Amino acid sequence: MFFNLISRNSKRSRKENGLFFGSLLISIIAFYIILSLSGQDVMRFLARMESDAVNRLLSMIPAFYGMTLFILFFLIYYASKFQLERRRHEFGVYLMLGMRRGKLFLLLLAEDFHSSIAALLVGLPLAVLLSELISLVTARLVGLGIIGHRFTFSPTAALLTAGGFLLIKFVAFLILSSRISRQEIGSLLTEMPEGVKRQRPACFYALAVLAGLLLLGTAYAMAISGLSWSDLARMGLTLLLGLAGTLALFWGLRFPVTLAVRAAKNDRQLHVFNLRQIQETVVRRSGTLAVCSLLILAALCCFGAGVAISRFYGNSEQHVLDYTFQAEEGIEIVSASPEEDAGAADISPMKNDTGTTTISPRGDGTGAAVVRRILAEHQLEDRFSHLFEMRTGYIRTTEDYDHAFRMDPVFSALEAAPASEERDTLLNNLGYATYPHLIALGGYNQLLDAAGLPPLQLADDEAAVYIDRSFTSSGQIALLNDILASRPEVRLDEDSRFLTGKVQTVDLVTDSSITLSFALILPDAAFEAYTEGHWDVYLNGVLAKDETEQASLMSAISEMNQALDQTGLSYESYLQNMGRQLFYMVASSYITLYLAIIFLIIANTVIGVQFLISQQKSNRRYRTLTRLGAAYPTLCRSARAQINWYFGIPVAVAACSSLFGIRALLTGILSARAKSSLSEMMVLSVAMILALCVIESIYITMVKRSSDRYLLTLMVPEREE
Repeated sequence: MFFNLISRNSKRSRKENGLFFGSLLISIIAFYIILSLSGQDVMRFLARMESDAVNRLLSMIPAFYGMTLFILFFLIYYASKFQLERRRHEFGVYLMLGMRRGKLFLLLLAEDFHSSIAALLVGLPLAVLLSELISLVTARLVGLGIIGHRFTFSPTAALLTAGGFLLIKFVAFLILSSRISRQEIGSLLTEMPEGVKRQRPACFYALAVLAGLLLLGTAYAMAISGLSWSDLARMGLTLLLGLAGTLALFWGLRFPVTLAVRAAKNDRQLHVFNLRQIQETVVRRSGTLAVCSLLILAALCCFGAGVAISRFYGNSEQHVLDYTFQAEEGIEIVSASPEEDAGAADISPMKNDTGTTTISPRGDGTGAAVVRRILAEHQLEDRFSHLFEMRTGYIRTTEDYDHAFRMDPVFSALEAAPASEERDTLLNNLGYATYPHLIALGGYNQLLDAAGLPPLQLADDEAAVYIDRSFTSSGQIALLNDILASRPEVRLDEDSRFLTGKVQTVDLVTDSSITLSFALILPDAAFEAYTEGHWDVYLNGVLAKDETEQASLMSAISEMNQALDQTGLSYESYLQNMGRQLFYMVASSYITLYLAIIFLIIANTVIGVQFLISQQKSNRRYRTLTRLGAAYPTLCRSARAQINWYFGIPVAVAACSSLFGIRALLTGILSARAKSSLSEMMVLSVAMILALCVIESIYITMVKRSSDRYLLTLMVPEREE
């Protein structure tokens, strides 16, 4: 009998509080996915490429886990408190029928344990399947065929998820059950009124709204300007101002909400009833709504900024090259024979202490020839569709480093352009370009051919501008391209040259061997004359199509890496670049999405459960309306209007604040390079905010359906004894 009662009550609780039960399922799934992150394909790949960064990221997971457990405890506590308060009369009846207080205490704990086990039995399998799906999709998107996906189940993640979830549920219900079981029968059988808060004059609330807006504006101005990120004290002040501003704004919102509701058409049914209900909920729940709005704001900021940053790092690198061999550094030739040494005498071989042969580069490209020879010896040269030299150097015809290059017409055109941040940045950066790098046109044209772009055509007296994308933005490039269209005349070591074409930005090497903030691309003859035969050589390679078509790109590069490791050559591969970008994507997307989901669950569950419990406490009002002739559709429209206001206020405030919050967040966490794409990130962040608002509308619809089902139960006439 007792166990049947536990089972029935637990099943009824899940059915009546499906919104809360669903939130717990999502929390379990989020817990498992974040705790099992180390077993996913992407993380196993990154552990080989960026092991230190991955280890630091994984070391942060327990902190996120503990923080979210702490936050989720309060969600479970308050949501469960509302549910138990609704069942006060039921518990009083149990005591009236002779149930001991200790048994009532055990009943409540057993019901919660039964529901918790049900949530884990449903949530954990879903979490495992979803984790595998995410791993497969991510591996597919980034081409990680090198890993060979295998099914992974993390017992540690499952135990931590189940243990943490059961612990906070047990502690919350231990407190609540003890409180309920100690109350007197009379107090349980009597419905407790919520109490009436003191109503102040309307001017107080209007001033509170103005003060809240002023405090929020100050907080966002400090964060966006970067002042808050300078030290911990200023950051604390910013957070304090933001919190105080939000609380003041919601405390004073009862004034503009009242005006807005009164300004609506009053010819609708139950208009005055809706007005009183909305006023009452805003007055009584302003603090809760403020906290929930802050949680929704945190979710929007995490989601918007995280997706934008992940997208930036995913698209920031154009993939053209697969390999770069460092031809000008000492290249070790493994097991070189005397005949091979004699054949390479023009490269000045030197014996080292280990008996192997190293090549001392002379700056004339012979180092690249040795790399080609070694690749050919190991039958690897034919596996590249492109294998070409990229030559860079300095001006050797002068030692006047401060005046080797002058471009006065470019500065004049920039100064005449409309004032903007892009113009000022260009003026500052180009002011240091007095001794630029030089790039040989022949090698750069082969790079363009590998990228599928048309070659550069330069006359003997022309030059093209090269700027690595990490040092510029799309707006700066567009501004400089407008100036280059007029072929400005510049001076290179007192020689007249004309800048032409568009700014070139294709990466010179695979990863990070060289990144140039400003360089000139010259015809080969001019390049050799200005560098006087001294230059650096990078041998770039692109894998043949048949290598990448048989398997994924990552698989082909991984296989080639294993072969190249046997040659002793020093090289960079696209995997290094890819690993770095993937780490930024994972760190920004997984963590921020995890936090966004947790914050969103907590905020929406608290708002939804509070409204439904408040509606149930107002059942006498709804029954009175039915006796006065109100139809079921009319009551549903009334409740739906109240839900729109109850959810709409915190969501609208959070959505507006998130525009400033994301901008402030990006200001503090982005690198100087990433800030060049700040406007594009903000556009994407706004799109993500709109997407989350759509999710909010779905959640609101679920609450409305729960409200409709409850109102339908009130349409049955109540027996009067």
